[in-house]
Amino acid sequence: MKPLGTLDELPREYVAELTRANLVPLWPSMRALLPPQAPRTATLPAYWEWTAIRPLLLRAGELTPMEKAERRVLVLANPGRGLENLQASAAIYLGMQLVLPGETAPSHRHTPNAARIVVEGQGAVTLVEGEACAMEPGDLILTPTGQWHEHRHTGKVPVIWLDVLDLPLMVYLDVSYAVEGTSQTAHPPAYGYAAGGLAPVAHGQRAQGAYPLLRYEWRRTRDALQALAGSSKAGAPVQVAYVNPETGGQCLNTLAFAALLLRAGEEVVLPRDSAARVFHAVEGNGEAQVNDTAIAFGHADTFCAPGLATVRLANRSSRAPLYLVSADESPLQRKLGVYEQR
Repeated sequence: MKPLGTLDELPREYVAELTRANLVPLWPSMRALLPPQAPRTATLPAYWEWTAIRPLLLRAGELTPMEKAERRVLVLANPGRGLENLQASAAIYLGMQLVLPGETAPSHRHTPNAARIVVEGQGAVTLVEGEACAMEPGDLILTPTGQWHEHRHTGKVPVIWLDVLDLPLMVYLDVSYAVEGTSQTAHPPAYGYAAGGLAPVAHGQRAQGAYPLLRYEWRRTRDALQALAGSSKAGAPVQVAYVNPETGGQCLNTLAFAALLLRAGEEVVLPRDSAARVFHAVEGNGEAQVNDTAIAFGHADTFCAPGLATVRLANRSSRAPLYLVSADESPLQRKLGVYEQR
């Protein structure tokens, strides 16, 4: 594309008149807004190490009581987007949250969609509209937009999880807010999906709201990955999506989640997606190559790949499998008609 005129080429008095009228010429900025061939992104390949996060998060538990924090979280911020902006990517927020034994993170609801990947600990539950979701390591638990939720911990050791929200999107759209609530009355799931391919018969009333499944147990996800690995070709990604069992669509409106298995010694190259992706290591350790950035990661580490990045994953163990959970912006991009793979 040919170069366009710059702001410096315009007379100062003309620019001043434009400014007084709240007007801006497009052509000096058009290449930045509409770059040729591919989008530009401020999202960098980024890496957050669990062994660095955990002691700082436990220290936060000593320094700040729950009644002052409401949600005790350390945000995983992408340096390319500015640490002060609390973003992992354009639409994804990540935070490590801590609840100590005996604590309750009080009930509230908010416009951002959220999911939690449990990292460590036992004895906690997340109540979502009263439904009690047990929190076991590796579980994915949804708290969709507008739904009341709180976290209660009656166990004996700290519970920590990774929050994944579309908070940056909601902030950008000027629709982000929260409402405080009162403690919920807990009840077990009233309508359950016990196994893939089996749905309860509700006599003509199948749908139980937009989100019929809130807790995706890691035990079942892990079993599904192992079964799939037995019939998958070496070098091909072994991956399952977290879906809404009523619709087959993604489990949240704006973010997609998946689980990935790499067999011992295996290396895979993922498709180049226009959606930014974050990866969290649930079990095992390995190496990632995100464009030109090499990342050696271990259990509970988290890393980010910008849109259209080349992502190569490797399991360097000769004996144990590697399990990852990923989240990406693809549902949002699909709704806008701009999602692509290259």
